[in-house]
Amino acid sequence: MTLLQLRVLLAVAEQGGFTRAAEQIGMSQPAVSRAVATLEDELGTSLFTRRRDGITLTEAGHRAVIHARGALTHFDLLRTEVAAIGGQVTGTLRLASVPSATGTLIAPQLGTFAERYPQVQVRLFEGEEPEVRTWLDQGAADVGVIFLPAPGREIAVLDTHEMVAALPAGHPLAGRPRVSISALAGQPFISSGGCGPVIMAAARNAGTRLDVAYEARELTAIMQMVGTGLGVSIVPTLGLPAGFDGVVIRPLEQPPTRTLAIALGSADSTPAARAFFDHVAGAGQPSAA
Repeated sequence: MTLLQLRVLLAVAEQGGFTRAAEQIGMSQPAVSRAVATLEDELGTSLFTRRRDGITLTEAGHRAVIHARGALTHFDLLRTEVAAIGGQVTGTLRLASVPSATGTLIAPQLGTFAERYPQVQVRLFEGEEPEVRTWLDQGAADVGVIFLPAPGREIAVLDTHEMVAALPAGHPLAGRPRVSISALAGQPFISSGGCGPVIMAAARNAGTRLDVAYEARELTAIMQMVGTGLGVSIVPTLGLPAGFDGVVIRPLEQPPTRTLAIALGSADSTPAARAFFDHVAGAGQPSAA
């Protein structure tokens, strides 16, 4: 059993297939398949169930992934912590982000971080906010962008912003200077998977209920749906496209706010993860939320 086999195992499990895993780690697809097959022979059991529509981990595979992740984490810590004692921050930073924050908040941080710590290799992957929390809990990500509140997590605040109403052009509410959340009740509502909990909580606080007809992951998709008249929405100002055809943006009365933060996945974090966390926190004081 080799470290390469363990890295290949994790890549296949995380990517959900041999081809995507090969692309991620820079190996050929046959080499990835051979590495997994050799590992299965050594362990005497199948780690994946192979079907036409893809692969899934077996029960043994799930256990193997847990131990492989732990083994590789300790191996990487051996190298990076010894290097850190000598004043060098090295290793891999696994950073998970939500799409709305990647370009606006994370990319600038990564640029200055790379200048300060050029020996750190960054792996960035995106998902919805609940997915990011799961990756942090499972050890698949070292740091991640999440929404507050986040009880028990060590966090550094990135940004707080208001949410606004997105209406089809020509909608009766589009001419108002401000729109109440209750005015959106009874209309087809387009919800965002990531912002849904914040929006629904704001609706409950306003004593109303929104009629969710559609749900979309990407902000651009929501704006396109609003622009074609499929419904109304409430969207964050962070990453909001400017001048989207067929869409009118209006401030909300008593607008809900959303706060994004960087969270550490573990108190026993790698030097690279701690360095990035401290870099984001800057002169401010991180807090346990």
